[in-house]
Amino acid sequence: MRELRKTSISNIVLLLLLCGMVLMPFVNQAAGQVLADGPVTGNTTRAVQSATVVVDGRELFKVVGTSTFPANKRAKLISRKIIKLAQDPSFDPGTLEVKMVEGIAIIFAGDLRLAVVLKEDAQLEGDFSAEHLAKELYIKKIARAIENYRTERETDVLVWSFLGALARTVLLGVLLFFLFWVFKKTDQLLDKHFKRRIEELEAKSQQVVRSHQIWNALQKVMRLVRALVILAVVYLFLNFVMELFPWTRYISKTLLGFVVQPVHSMWLAFVAYLPSLFFLVILFFVFRYVLQLTYAFFQAVDNGQIKLIDFPTEWAWPTYRIVRILIIVLGVVIAYPYIPGSGTDAFKGISIFFGVLLSLGSSSFIANIIAGYTMTYRRAFKMGDRVKIGTDVGKVTDVRLLVTHLRSMKNEEIIIPNSKILNSEITNYSALAKKRGLILHTTVGIGYEVPWRQVEAMLLQAAKRTPGLKKDSRPFVLQTALGDFGITYELNVFCDNAERLAHIYTDLHRNIQDAFNEYGVAIMTPHYVGDTAEPKIVPKEQWYASPAKSQQKDKESEGANEKDSIE
Repeated sequence: MRELRKTSISNIVLLLLLCGMVLMPFVNQAAGQVLADGPVTGNTTRAVQSATVVVDGRELFKVVGTSTFPANKRAKLISRKIIKLAQDPSFDPGTLEVKMVEGIAIIFAGDLRLAVVLKEDAQLEGDFSAEHLAKELYIKKIARAIENYRTERETDVLVWSFLGALARTVLLGVLLFFLFWVFKKTDQLLDKHFKRRIEELEAKSQQVVRSHQIWNALQKVMRLVRALVILAVVYLFLNFVMELFPWTRYISKTLLGFVVQPVHSMWLAFVAYLPSLFFLVILFFVFRYVLQLTYAFFQAVDNGQIKLIDFPTEWAWPTYRIVRILIIVLGVVIAYPYIPGSGTDAFKGISIFFGVLLSLGSSSFIANIIAGYTMTYRRAFKMGDRVKIGTDVGKVTDVRLLVTHLRSMKNEEIIIPNSKILNSEITNYSALAKKRGLILHTTVGIGYEVPWRQVEAMLLQAAKRTPGLKKDSRPFVLQTALGDFGITYELNVFCDNAERLAHIYTDLHRNIQDAFNEYGVAIMTPHYVGDTAEPKIVPKEQWYASPAKSQQKDKESEGANEKDSIE
């Protein structure tokens, strides 16, 4: 509470200082202040605007301006002459008179020409002549203004005004003290009753509702209410005190306008904007309904309920995102003229500024977005495919607007920007694996002394023993090279599961070794230097030499576990 009191007092002091800074320029000019009005609607072609003659904060009458003598200058000149006469104690207001000079009514104060009354001035007050207006209205108001000016500057009147200001200042202090006391009691009541109920509500909702959040929001609302109450009290104090003195009376009369005029202008602008606001609300609900229909349509396409010719289902959601953006852009284009301030130069300048920032700072961002959509419609890969992008090999786990995620065979997360993928070659191992089968191949080098028919038969036998290959596709052998020391044989097998490439290659290589060892044929890959005293083969009785012999029974179970871990 002490902190709140200190904050409120500091706010009041700051407000008083600001008011003083704002109002000081008016104090020196309040006696001769002029109020400018809008254009005059009279029949004259010379009058361009009207202004009010003000003396000591009191409005006397309005005068019009001409093309050579604006209303502000004319009214200010008249008010200065009136003040000059009021400051002359020898001048008698009863000597004011109106003279007609060449059909124009002129108010004289002795030999001083105080004001000229035009027929356009009379049109502002009604259907009067300039002479009648000068005699029946202007002279009386000028004389009364001179008398009030002198009376309000007498010593006894100023003393009473000062005492009144002092009494109102004391009343302000008492009122502020009372308000702070009320604020303190309000805080105690809220803390005693309301805060406990909030905590009980949090317990009943199983902490879905956070008590400290509600309490903080309530405290902010209370602080706002207190600030508004204090500002209203200080404002009334300034208004009541300034009207006591002739130098600040104009400020007291216009002080309310400082607050009311902006609010009034905003209210008029809001009322004038209501048709556009209704249009924007209706437009919002229309486009929201269109977006819902679009979402339902592409959802049906994705589910297969709606089938489009040459339109794969995986295109549904990327296409929906593009269509959604186009619909939103269309809605913004339609709504733009109805947005407040859309036609102003400031709004246009801000739009251009942000457009330049977007174009300069988001080139790579836009490039990745375009690349992401391009890849979608290229159908280079889809979720779950085993692909090779550049030097990275892995399973596609997520395709986003900016990047693509791969999971390598070592369970590594690889994140590749879509713009890089667009400029790289892509190898998709899964695209044709299910339909036509993925061809796996491996090579061995065998000497010329071994019949090629035997080699091909052993390779086909090894392929037959390998699990995970397609049964309906026959493996085949190619002789890819007749080297200096041996023949290069290439075994090709078909696989429909790109996820198990590493395991299938491992099993295939194992079976090739077993087959060649079984028939006593040495594999010369990769280099051959010369024949050895004993052939480089492994006898069958040594295939399961220790410790492999103890692990023979667990071989199949280990392979199954490895398969599950990779998948």
